[in-house]
This record gives sequence, C-alpha cells and structure tokens, in this order.
Amino acid sequence: ELTDFSFRTHQNGVPIANRLEPGKRPRSSMAPTIIMKDDQPYMAIGSPGGSRIIGYVAQAIIAHTQWDMDIQQASNQPRVLNRFGTVDLEQDSAATQLQPALEKMGFKTEIRDLNSGLHAIRITENGLEGAADPRRE
Repeated sequence: ELTDFSFRTHQNGVPIANRLEPGKRPRSSMAPTIIMKDDQPYMAIGSPGGSRIIGYVAQAIIAHTQWDMDIQQASNQPRVLNRFGTVDLEQDSAATQLQPALEKMGFKTEIRDLNSGLHAIRITENGLEGAADPRRE
C-alpha cells in the first residue's frame, strides 16, 4: 500500500530507505500464521496493521500458547509493541499503567491508538473456535 512508504525522503541529510520513489516497493509486514501441534494444524491467526502486524500476531500467540488465554482473550488483550525503539502502549487500556515502570527502566514510551484487528481460528476436537478483535468491528 502507498501508506506503507515513509513520506519523508531524508532524515538528518541521509536518505530514508523506505522513501517513496519510482520503482520501489514499500516496506510492509505480513504474518498469516498456521500453528501446528502434533503435526496437525492447530490454529490460524493473522491481523492487519502495517508494520505492527508481526507484534500483534506474536503477542496473541504467546498469550494463547504460553499464558493459557483462550483465543478471544488473547485477541482482546491490551497491545504493547516496540518497533523502532519506542514502546507503544495502547491508549485507553491497562497497558498505559506500564508507562512509568518502562520509563524508569529507560525505555521511551508513547501511548497510541493500536487497532490491531486480529482474527484467529482454533481447531478443536469439537469443531472450530473463532476469535475476532473488537478493535475493528
């Protein structure tokens, strides 16, 4: 998409690699993911969100597979991402409570609207279980 380009062409006199110019393709992210368990498909998950897609998907996978959240809880949880050195915390969520502790540890933080839009399907012995991120209804 055109909006995946950096519209600034230079920073501190140095060309930005992802600048808009003829013949270039934008830096973008895609992470449609199929998780296997015992050599069988277990879950499929993906999200829109440009350069934040990988973080959205990874956070939900970790929440489900490591923290035992069901896939809807994993999709609903507040977003916390670090793409370029700044930790983005989802505004109007419990994630903003992390800001003082993160800044005390030296992290630069920013509170942002993070509208992930995750969708997930888990294959169970009883059929399919779905989840849809409420941020993009």
